[in-house]
Amino acid sequence: MPVRLKLDRHFFFRRLDMRRNFSRQTAAVLHLALLFGAGAPALEPQSFSADIVSLDAGGARRTAAKLQVANHKTRIEMAGAADGFFLSDSDAGTALFVRSAQRLYLDARQSTLLTRIFVPVDPRDPCRRWQAAAATAGVPSTGEWHCELVEQASTNHHEVIEYRVVTSDGQSNYGWVDRSMGFPVKWQAADGKMFVLESILLQAQPQSLFSIPPDYRKLDPQALLERIKHSDVWAEPSK
Repeated sequence: MPVRLKLDRHFFFRRLDMRRNFSRQTAAVLHLALLFGAGAPALEPQSFSADIVSLDAGGARRTAAKLQVANHKTRIEMAGAADGFFLSDSDAGTALFVRSAQRLYLDARQSTLLTRIFVPVDPRDPCRRWQAAAATAGVPSTGEWHCELVEQASTNHHEVIEYRVVTSDGQSNYGWVDRSMGFPVKWQAADGKMFVLESILLQAQPQSLFSIPPDYRKLDPQALLERIKHSDVWAEPSK
């Protein structure tokens, strides 16, 4: 029985740790090898749409955004921001904010935490993608992120793995990854705020949603500031 097998595995690693004095990290690696198969290829993320619901520490909830995913790309449309959306490409290492009315786009940077959480991940090693997304956003890093396996469970025929996610600055978050989707379905930040995917619909997404029209131009805020500095409207700040 699956539950029995899970208990046996935990028992095995406790015994292994006692007999051979393995580190916690080594045991976790071996545990993941048993769960997924050491030579098993990473699963490809599925195409789907979902709602991103936020819950604060007091339990108040609201729909924060609409999410669409396909081919390692994500599109996030924030509630209340009808004219703009975030577009991320994990393979290219980009995260952009697109303004359709102005026909322009710019680097998203740290505009929203959602572009750093909801990205396709390897269920066996999600921290690699999460840290890469943080680097794309320009989040300072002093070292490697670590994902510690907490629990594996099945919900509605989906295998979900819970990880404790320790960032380079020592903050502890928790991420839940759906193995078959290759995608996080829940995140609890260090401050207690939580984001959950709801109304998940597995189906192909239009590829046009994940591309920027060729006539859109990229806005570089720093370059714009430099141009303004050299124009007649610039005034040096008073000292």
